[in-house]
Amino acid sequence: MKIKSLRNGSLMKETTNIGGMLGILIVISALSIFICIGLGPIRVAPGNVAKILLNLIPGFDGILPQNFDSLDQNIVLGLRLPRVCLGFVVGASLAVIGVTMQALVRNPLADPFILGVSSGASAVATLGMLFGGFAFLGKYYLSISAFIGSAITIIFVYMISRVQGRINITQLLLSGVAISMIMEGITKLITLSAPNALGLHNATFWMSGSLAGAKWGYLTLPLAVLLISMVILMVNYRGLNLLLLGDENAGALGVNVAKLQKLLILIASLMTGVTVAVSGTIGFVGLMVPHFTRIIVGGDHRKVLPVSALLGGILVIWVDALARMLIAPEELPVGILTSIIGGPLFIWLLKRNTKEKAMR
Repeated sequence: MKIKSLRNGSLMKETTNIGGMLGILIVISALSIFICIGLGPIRVAPGNVAKILLNLIPGFDGILPQNFDSLDQNIVLGLRLPRVCLGFVVGASLAVIGVTMQALVRNPLADPFILGVSSGASAVATLGMLFGGFAFLGKYYLSISAFIGSAITIIFVYMISRVQGRINITQLLLSGVAISMIMEGITKLITLSAPNALGLHNATFWMSGSLAGAKWGYLTLPLAVLLISMVILMVNYRGLNLLLLGDENAGALGVNVAKLQKLLILIASLMTGVTVAVSGTIGFVGLMVPHFTRIIVGGDHRKVLPVSALLGGILVIWVDALARMLIAPEELPVGILTSIIGGPLFIWLLKRNTKEKAMR
């Protein structure tokens, strides 16, 4: 009875801790969105941002003085707000994809960029963008074509990396690099065959990872896929935890390993497809964020998933704000900055993992 009471008390404390952390991160997310809306080549004062946003809420319109000009209003509502919201969804999605793939392959160094999944999505999406190969699919042709590319790539990498029914980590990373190089070569071939210079410029900028030109319509599908995927993953968090023990151990503990792996492949492919379609290739977010999340909250996916999503969103909107300001009035693609930050971090992670293995 005493042991049960202690367990219940420990569980309540643990739930309170993660609830408090999520509350803090939600507040930081809201503040980050608010601040980043005002940042860019043309600054919008925080007071004007607050007035413009509050006037959108029923009951507040007409109460606050509307002493802001129409230019500020157009910048906030027409350009910055949809862009920042899309950036948050993209960052959250990339982080969740990273967590999913790391659980799938049982390796903290896995992410859609390193394993070639983003490259596969970009290759097929570029084909659709420049040549209209998937125009018959309607307005979601870019998302569907990117999903097809990511699904094909992740299945190939997963199949190649399995040796005697198990995933060989070395083979996984090497096959991911090989598939990524093949897909990048195909993408370059497609872009060099572009029918016009403008299409080539737009495709190149998009492939570098950019949130420029974000519209409210771009937000619907990625947000819906993110929310649905999060619900499915949170329901299966125990299975994700047990996958880290290996396929045989997870199966012995009641997990339908084959079914769960197929589900994770589907989720990772779908999320990568819709994310790449609206933002291009933004690398290393899916690697950096889950790793630091595990340092903070441990390896329980019930905590890792929501914390990673919030941290990923915060990271991308701040990097995007930096990309808008560094060479203003021009802007850098977000993917370039995340690669500059993520490359050295990846080297550090490799060194850290090597030291940990040597100490065991």
